[in-house]
Amino acid sequence: MKKVKFRYILIWGAVIGIINGFLGGGGGMIVVPLLNKLFGFQQKEAQATAIFVILPISIASSIIYLKHNTVDFGAEWGVLLGVIAGGVIGSLLLSKLSNVIIKFIFTTLMILAGISLLIF
Repeated sequence: MKKVKFRYILIWGAVIGIINGFLGGGGGMIVVPLLNKLFGFQQKEAQATAIFVILPISIASSIIYLKHNTVDFGAEWGVLLGVIAGGVIGSLLLSKLSNVIIKFIFTTLMILAGISLLIF
């Protein structure tokens, strides 16, 4: 990992926080490439760090969404249970796969997500 000045991390952290709060998620799409390319993290480190960083951002955003009554509680529990189960499975896979395979999967999913946003 490259040595990075704290102010750069703070600035990028604020940008990612704004994007995550504004879009209701998706900060990982920015955090992972940023940590990987700009800060020199290996793919596994970048993805694990992104998940760790996004948790408090998501909690803070969730509190504000709850305060403004914009949460659909009918869908929340199903999504929450699925995300927890998927998160456990995904983190176990992350520890087993190589950086090359993880980067390929991440890049492929980013491209497919971009295409689906353009089409739908």
